[in-house]
Amino acid sequence: MSAPLDASKLVIHKTTTPKEKLPNDKLVFGKTFTDHMLEIEWTAQAGWGTPTISPYHKLSLDPSTVVLHYAFELFEGMKAYRDTDNNIRTFRGDKNMDRMNKSADRIALPTFDGEELMKLIDQFLLVDESFVPQGAGYSLYLRPTMIGTTESLGVGTPDKALLYVIASPVGPYYGTGFKPVSLEATDYAVRAWPGGVGNRKLGANYAPCVRPQLEAAKRGYQQNLWLFGEEGYITEVGTMNAFFVFKNADGTKELATAPLDGTILEGVTRDSILELTRERLPKNEWVVSERKFTIGEVEERAAKGELIEAFGAGTAAVVSPIKSIGWKGKEIEVPLAAGDSGELTAQVAEWIRKIQYGEEQYKNWSRVAQ
Repeated sequence: MSAPLDASKLVIHKTTTPKEKLPNDKLVFGKTFTDHMLEIEWTAQAGWGTPTISPYHKLSLDPSTVVLHYAFELFEGMKAYRDTDNNIRTFRGDKNMDRMNKSADRIALPTFDGEELMKLIDQFLLVDESFVPQGAGYSLYLRPTMIGTTESLGVGTPDKALLYVIASPVGPYYGTGFKPVSLEATDYAVRAWPGGVGNRKLGANYAPCVRPQLEAAKRGYQQNLWLFGEEGYITEVGTMNAFFVFKNADGTKELATAPLDGTILEGVTRDSILELTRERLPKNEWVVSERKFTIGEVEERAAKGELIEAFGAGTAAVVSPIKSIGWKGKEIEVPLAAGDSGELTAQVAEWIRKIQYGEEQYKNWSRVAQ
């Protein structure tokens, strides 16, 4: 019988040459890493091996390894935060574990007990706790990753895999304060399609999006607003879920985002925003919708003064305000009622920040490493 992932078997080898810690103002997203990494090997014959925390190091892969040829690779993005009591916290890691298993299953890589991996991540955080920065907006970005490591040029189910976790201390993704972005509505390239893997966090989803972003940048835009189909359905913004706020004829407001139809990534921040807004916004004033809507609707409602605000949502930036959208040679201007963002954008960011940093207890969303 194949062995399950078992956190109790963890072996720790600590570094003898600690890295220098950078001050907060020198942190660049994903450029510097902690002293250690977590690794667990898997084989079809034996199952999950001994979890190991050891000094950060390079991987050694045979040139024929399947991850290098057929994209047997998936990853997660999550963060750890230092609260005012000096505890190290993670935010809704159970959701990341669920999504990671769905990604693994989709590309025939092994699944695992998510709680066991969270226990291992807790221990990893305690070993490298000195790298978790203090201060609002600062955190330790965690990158759980799984790759197929079978050495073969044949296309088939991998019989070997490596699950590893690395971590990078980071500051606010766009620097201090909000940095509203301009988008190019993109219909000449497609991020995801029905029956595909747009709802899974696979490395193969990301590389094809870089060229359209470079093309948008040539025209002065920071990100793509991904459209789908002849109707121009709005799907995602850059690598984030997209949210739009509209004003209805009866005076109510609607927070709208695309439904999880298989093309949309099941974002943890997306889910958190939907749950918090449905619970906290006045129900007689707000409707929170998961529905299809088009760039045409956004353009039409903006012209009528019914577009109130818009933002992207994801782990790296939490929320990213949108200030304009380029579409067919015209600019759709998005109001920024709070200065650098819309009012709901700022409110949602604060709600989530308080939970992430342990200032507010909300359900089981914040987990203390111990």
